[in-house]
Amino acid sequence: MTQAPFEHLDVDTLAGWLADEAPLTLVDIRDPLSFSQGHIPGSRHLDNTSVAALLEEAPRERPLVVVCYHGNSSQQAAAWLGGQGYDRVYSLDGGFGDWAVRHPERVERQG
Repeated sequence: MTQAPFEHLDVDTLAGWLADEAPLTLVDIRDPLSFSQGHIPGSRHLDNTSVAALLEEAPRERPLVVVCYHGNSSQQAAAWLGGQGYDRVYSLDGGFGDWAVRHPERVERQG
């Protein structure tokens, strides 16, 4: 039986991992303006121009969490990244929108 390329992750589980400082790679695939206006601390913006650097730098054995607006487009990105050799890839259910509502104190802004 083959393993799915990614798993779903809920906001509360991610909040716990971050509170425990669990080693993970956190990527946000929203547009650059939305990312700069607010993102989960420790996340890096991921788009077509930065994906090559991610593939070079992010350890394949470290969990990789993909964040989008509402948890929909992150599933496609997570499935693709799961095919790139990462051991554990997650799509954040509810996306950044859900995170910002549940953890407004844990939103980082640029500028």
